[in-house]
Amino acid sequence: MTNQWGRGRAEPVAVGPPRHRMTRAERIREARRRRKRRVVGGLTLGTLIVIAVAAVFLGSKLWHTLFGTGNDYAGEGLNDVVIQVHDGDSTTAIGQTLQEHHVVATVAAFVNAAEGNAAISAIQPGFYKVRTEIPAANAVERLADPQNRVGKLVIPEGRQLDDVRDVKTNAVTDGILSLISHATCVNLDGQNRCVAAEDLKSIAGTAAPAALSVPDWATDAVAALGHDHRRLEGLIAPGMWNIDPSASPEQILSKLISASATQYANGGLLDTARAMNMSPYQVLTVGSLVQREATPEDFGKVARVIYNRLAENRTLEFDSTVNYPLDRIEVATTDADRAQHTDWNTYVRPGLPATPICSPGQPALTAAEQPEPGDWLYFVTIDMQGTTLFTRDYEQHLANIKLAMGNGVLDSAR
Repeated sequence: MTNQWGRGRAEPVAVGPPRHRMTRAERIREARRRRKRRVVGGLTLGTLIVIAVAAVFLGSKLWHTLFGTGNDYAGEGLNDVVIQVHDGDSTTAIGQTLQEHHVVATVAAFVNAAEGNAAISAIQPGFYKVRTEIPAANAVERLADPQNRVGKLVIPEGRQLDDVRDVKTNAVTDGILSLISHATCVNLDGQNRCVAAEDLKSIAGTAAPAALSVPDWATDAVAALGHDHRRLEGLIAPGMWNIDPSASPEQILSKLISASATQYANGGLLDTARAMNMSPYQVLTVGSLVQREATPEDFGKVARVIYNRLAENRTLEFDSTVNYPLDRIEVATTDADRAQHTDWNTYVRPGLPATPICSPGQPALTAAEQPEPGDWLYFVTIDMQGTTLFTRDYEQHLANIKLAMGNGVLDSAR
């Protein structure tokens, strides 16, 4: 029996032009193109998958860095640690610092605990003692407690590097090096740690000026004194400073001198000195003499006396310059002391002393930059209230001295 299945079916109708029958070479090339497209497509998809996975990973890592995965620590903590709050730090930035030092478990925990706390919102830049692995609320309490702020240094106007003793009372006034040493003291886990004043003194005399950030306008004067630690006198400005208790003596002095140089420059010292045809170091030195020789109401007049005497090539003859290297305070110096040849004694040394004799405050510096007009060459304080008389006439000056002696002002008690 013959198969009739195909005979009754209609043939398919062709649509479009007749199909081209590829040669064997063309079929090989087409196969290769298809394989290439599949490979490229696979690579693109793979790349997208890798990018997506990386984004998830990095995002997770960033989130962990900022906010952690744990909730909070519990307990009293492990060890004392000092952290720094920088000027302008937000609560989140402080939290990051705390997390980096393992104080709090997460930034979020600290931010939440600090919310609404006025002390944290108004926290001052500086160094604070806290403990590692403590609850965030505990960290907030510690930072808000003024007792936990460390490294706070206050330098009053007119202090010199070394301690000074009052000849009459024997009272000792801490110098800048001692003040720095006290400011570095911090009790960590029951052990009190301080940077010794003697170590600061040693570095002040031996470290290279560049290592101590001595400004260019003071480098020559500093180098001229060799290894005398007093070469840094006046280069640490009075005011409130934050110092790192864990820093080395060299680092501490360098940062203080660098910050002070910036403060002096911002106050106009360099520009004013240029206008006066003087060096900033000379103006700073004049300011230190004004600070030590006068009360604020007479700063401008004393500055004028200094410039008048220098202009006439007279020695300044200030008792403060006699006392300076002797580390003491005395109104009336002795003949023997005034005869000593030192780099500061202006009874025997012409011109200005080798360095400033203290750290002058801004009012004294302003007087050095803008002295009052006058022709005075002499001045003397005549009573215990600080009344000071100024004159150009030497005979009148002698009369004023006699009046001061009668009032007991020039009694040295020796």
